[in-house]
Amino acid sequence: MASRSKRRAVGNGAPQPPDAPAPRHEEEEDDEIEDQDEDEDDEDSDEEEDEVVDEEVNIDFEAYSISDNDRDGIKRLLQQLFLKAPVNTAELTDLLIQQNHIGSVIKQTDVSEDSDDDVDEDEIFGFISLLNLTERKGAQCAQQVKELILSRCDQNCEKSVVDQLDKLLRDPSKPVGLLLSERFINVPPQIALPMHQQLQKELAEAHETSKPCGKCCFYLLISKTFVEAAKNNSSKKRSRHEKGELVFANAEEEFFHEKAVLQFSYSVQEESDTRLGGRWAFDDAPMTPLRTVMLVPCSETGAIMDRLKEHLSV
Repeated sequence: MASRSKRRAVGNGAPQPPDAPAPRHEEEEDDEIEDQDEDEDDEDSDEEEDEVVDEEVNIDFEAYSISDNDRDGIKRLLQQLFLKAPVNTAELTDLLIQQNHIGSVIKQTDVSEDSDDDVDEDEIFGFISLLNLTERKGAQCAQQVKELILSRCDQNCEKSVVDQLDKLLRDPSKPVGLLLSERFINVPPQIALPMHQQLQKELAEAHETSKPCGKCCFYLLISKTFVEAAKNNSSKKRSRHEKGELVFANAEEEFFHEKAVLQFSYSVQEESDTRLGGRWAFDDAPMTPLRTVMLVPCSETGAIMDRLKEHLSV
């Protein structure tokens, strides 16, 4: 599957050539012209600093099965999600590679050897996969993910919500799958539709053939979200971020949020060193980076896929 992306370059424009000096025989106009030139140069400099270059770079993306060559790229994207949380992303990456019958990575299509761009043909721009936390309960990273979620839930939710989540994560009759979908910010959300569709096919096939990850009752998502800093000022022990306030880094995850039976957000302001936690544009309000946890029944997958088709079809 392939999707076309359009990227916008933001930066300083090319410097403009300076105005020619006034002829020396027009000395009476020299002072006035020089003052005008200085003012114009200052205005040009300000405009150059704020200039947005509307340059479109067309890139074709294609999905591939996960392989050993993708280890570094997947680990980097997982670290983008978990930041400084105590989760063994190296072990998690290895588990995702081992179960390569599930999941895909996004790479640039047809990278020419003669291309002027310094592009690694094995560089991944995103991936999607699922780890069955119930099946993998003996793995350190699976246990760490559950401990992280329960700890953040305890800090942000009522005790009844914590107890509900803890019960579900301990119930072997209702497997919970950690749904991971990470990509670079400049990769368009339209790529998410075919990747989620392919993942659902792979999960169905795994279930039919009794392979790992085949059967889950709930999907657990940890989404990168943001909220205006001014609105994140409550100290009460409850879910502090209303649905309408959240901005999703991966736009399609809002549709999972709509179907979640349990959800809460927590701040990663102190852990985040990415530019996404700051101002997105000069006129934007400052945004506080969050992680939003969602528990979504797998029975809602059909409705979610319909919403994805409605909004993300190319």
